[in-house]
Amino acid sequence: MHISELDVTNLERGRKGSRWLGIAPRVEGGMWRLPLLTVTGRESGPTLVVVAGVHGDEYEGIEAIPRIADQVRPQQLRGTLLMVPVCNVAAYATASRNSPVDGLNLARVFPGAESGSLTQRIAYWLTEKLIKAADFFIDLHSAGIVGDIPTLAGYVHSDDEVGRRSLAAARAFGAPTLWGHPPPVPPGRSLSAALELGVPCLYTEAPGAGRARAEDVTCFLRGALNVMHHLGMLSGAPAATPPPLHLLGDGNMDEVMSAPLDGYFRPHVDLLQEVQCGQLLGTIHDPLGQILAELRAENAGIVIMRRGMHRVNSGDGLFHLTGRAAA
Repeated sequence: MHISELDVTNLERGRKGSRWLGIAPRVEGGMWRLPLLTVTGRESGPTLVVVAGVHGDEYEGIEAIPRIADQVRPQQLRGTLLMVPVCNVAAYATASRNSPVDGLNLARVFPGAESGSLTQRIAYWLTEKLIKAADFFIDLHSAGIVGDIPTLAGYVHSDDEVGRRSLAAARAFGAPTLWGHPPPVPPGRSLSAALELGVPCLYTEAPGAGRARAEDVTCFLRGALNVMHHLGMLSGAPAATPPPLHLLGDGNMDEVMSAPLDGYFRPHVDLLQEVQCGQLLGTIHDPLGQILAELRAENAGIVIMRRGMHRVNSGDGLFHLTGRAAA
């Protein structure tokens, strides 16, 4: 079945399902396909869309989504749950951030193009067939192979109806850190596509490193279920969680402190550490151990991202700082 034929409003109620959806032909024959898991409640209600694997080297969401499907019973659900565990299928096949087919980053091309390259087509069909159908949208990310980010739920911090609904669901998700981003959201993201459509949304991050830590998979599983409770799709209140560390700042990871040259990177600060302007964040060394460069904070803030992989090339992102939300 090609994804253009999918009509989620006509899914049979009270059922679980799984299917493969064709996206585009492969050069060697056959089709590039997306996996889709569905759970429809016996009663109508909100539609929650959850995706993962937008980057092919991020595994926490890929691990969590089938577990979410296992946990949710149609007879207990009000509404519809739609989940794609692997969106960037070509990048997933090569454990890479970007697609090896067209070199594009799926998280930078939304809402995509129907007749574009593979990555653009994936973004287009995810937008047209899933995000447009959503009452709430969740994009499960992590730091991938090279980064290091605390486990968090991120949202767009705006004082409108969509912003308020996004914040409420992000709180209900229950991640240990909450990270709000004042608008505008940079273009090309799945969240920017959702917001353009008026769909409240959140995303996640986690340490990554090419692994799916059990505690992060559990956080994503519990978080999705909490959002379903919050939306009234499941009965009862979301599970109680400790108050999160609430941060506020620019979430654009394309604009971070970068390596000025090639070398061996040593961080000198921890994730979520509060640093002062001018404080030493890390150093870059040559193979003899000589310091080639010092990285110092350009402003005060909290370390929300640092590079996890030690070998760096000039231009690689090393650190990102953010602020604390007002009480």
